[in-house]
Amino acid sequence: MESTKGKPASRSPKKPRLPNAFTSTLGVAILLATLFTAWTPNSLFASNLREQMRSILTPQPGPNAVTSPQPQLRIGIVAGHTGNDSGAVCLDENGQTDLTEVDVNLSIASLVRDSLMAKGYLVDLLNEFDTRLNGYRAVALVSIHNDSCEFINDEATGFKVAASLETRDVNRAQRLTACLTDRYQQITGLTFHANSITSDMTEYHAFSEIDPNTITAIIETGFLNLDRDILTKQTSRVAEGVTQGILCFINNESVLPTALPTLTP
Repeated sequence: MESTKGKPASRSPKKPRLPNAFTSTLGVAILLATLFTAWTPNSLFASNLREQMRSILTPQPGPNAVTSPQPQLRIGIVAGHTGNDSGAVCLDENGQTDLTEVDVNLSIASLVRDSLMAKGYLVDLLNEFDTRLNGYRAVALVSIHNDSCEFINDEATGFKVAASLETRDVNRAQRLTACLTDRYQQITGLTFHANSITSDMTEYHAFSEIDPNTITAIIETGFLNLDRDILTKQTSRVAEGVTQGILCFINNESVLPTALPTLTP
């Protein structure tokens, strides 16, 4: 037997190391191969190539990644007559002021604002001639008013809704008025008093002050005479009717269209 004393121990041969330049070239080749595999016939333009390169090289969020919230929608609510005058004034049997329209309007408008804000919307509660109305931009603006304290006749009950006759987007304006009409009637049980809509509503001053792309409407939520109980004792119900009408419009809920009103003399 041959002696192994003094011979070096046997070792496995080392694998040759690839030069760094070769490694980099190989990585680029793999990346380009991936890119060309992802190409479609319409992606042979340089702009598409840059977009696909950016998509491949940009880290993508994992399933548990936190994403930025969607921008909140802004809604404007005008409390009719607030900051300007009392509106309609109701007198008691002694001729003393018993109730004012401005107080009713503000109570309803405040509840509408609170309800919409609780649902995550940005809401501006605006005065009648608020300086913020100039060029005001929002997904919708609704002005809340009420009708006369005087007894006119037994038919002077119910609500009215109108949009500007000069709106740029007739379809969206009709949709907002249709949503307000439908949801308010369902929730309050009051009837739509369409035959008493006048130019004071369709030519409401705010319609010409706000940004023309803001869809707007004015609602008179009732008559302060025959509808006084629901307006003052069930104010939250009245406000909910307005709120749901606005949400119907924003969420594109199902509703039958309502034509822009024909004015009474």
